[in-house]
Amino acid sequence: MAIQILMPALSPTMEEGTLAKWCVKEGDSVSSGDVIAEIETDKATMEFEAVDEGVIGKILIEEGTEGVKVNTPIAVLLEEGEDASAADSAGAPAAPAPKEEPAPEPEAKSEAPAPAPASPAPASPAPAAPKDADGDRIFASPLARRIAADKGLDLAAIKGSGPRGRIVKADVEAAKPAAAAPAEAPAAAPAAKAAAPAPADAEAVKKLYADVAFEEVKLDGMRRTIALRLVEAKQTIPHFYLRREIELDALMAFRAELNGALASRGVKLSVNDFIIKACALALQQVPDCNAVWAGDRVLKFKASDVAVAVAIEGGLFTPVLRSADSKSLSALSAEMKDLAGRARDRKLAPHEYQGGSFAISNLGMMGIENFDAVINPPHASILAVGAGLKKPVVGADGELKVATVMSVTLSVDHRVIDGALGAEFLAAVKDALENPVAMLA
Repeated sequence: MAIQILMPALSPTMEEGTLAKWCVKEGDSVSSGDVIAEIETDKATMEFEAVDEGVIGKILIEEGTEGVKVNTPIAVLLEEGEDASAADSAGAPAAPAPKEEPAPEPEAKSEAPAPAPASPAPASPAPAAPKDADGDRIFASPLARRIAADKGLDLAAIKGSGPRGRIVKADVEAAKPAAAAPAEAPAAAPAAKAAAPAPADAEAVKKLYADVAFEEVKLDGMRRTIALRLVEAKQTIPHFYLRREIELDALMAFRAELNGALASRGVKLSVNDFIIKACALALQQVPDCNAVWAGDRVLKFKASDVAVAVAIEGGLFTPVLRSADSKSLSALSAEMKDLAGRARDRKLAPHEYQGGSFAISNLGMMGIENFDAVINPPHASILAVGAGLKKPVVGADGELKVATVMSVTLSVDHRVIDGALGAEFLAAVKDALENPVAMLA
């Protein structure tokens, strides 16, 4: 039986994507692991590999098509011995099932138009993508899902041998019916997310500016996702803000000394590298801040996974430095340069910019003195970093002096972190940056 190739979910949050390019054409033979298409998500363009072998019988979605929903059929794969007619039947919509119409109301007029029939569903679709007990999607080929359904197998109990652990035909054929899980009552539906606000009426807005020249800029996937997530953040996260000023003179002198010693290795530490390390250590000192909001609970982490905002054309990425608390300053510096460079080229994989519990947004190098950053859900906090400026300060001995002072603002989710806890974390960041030698201990 011909197999429908479905639009894949290339990241846990992907709902739709752009079919950027086909790497095969109708009639081509493919094997498991062959790259058959390039899929553009909201953040990157990724390769899509075949999970079954066969012949591309029909391409259903043309390359360049935007907004293709996950699990939409995009092509038909013919198995051994099948001809092109099987592709036509697998890819063509079936006639809609007869529908019992309610009797017309007595006052209904005969000339009233009949309601439009519902859109037909594709014939013999593969079973919907299953999920495990935690609600995570189980990756399996369409044929594997179909065979598992026929044999009454629970895909959650089968270990996949395909690319990235995907369950393929051979896995379900080797599984025994005893692996099937007993039928259970359907789980209660999770609480619905807050409804997204209705978008502004583009035509109504355009009418306001009918007498002036303007250019319409179409939103790409990244800009659309950023807009939705920022609206979600400001509408659903109870932000509050904590501010401190940090003296940088000791750090600047220590940085110059270290860079002199590391020059032979081609290492040049930035102030941002010290900020990353200071925040990672502060998350260890104040572990209750190393957490995220998870709907009806808080998740606390052991390692300090720190996300850092990187501006790119048309938006931004927040690549994550994993276990930043246990890495040296030179290792953090090299990793950050690599991630930032690939972020600007849109070459990051999803696991490199998803996750983390805390983020840093530094606009100091652009001359911004201070600002308030928006929390990136599900994170519970983000540190906004301003420029280091020469300012008059009162020293410990009461004398007036000039120091390099940097303003920082911690945006905090009050559901996770209370004011005193956030203040304790910010004090730990300040102490680390004003006593940088301790960060090497």
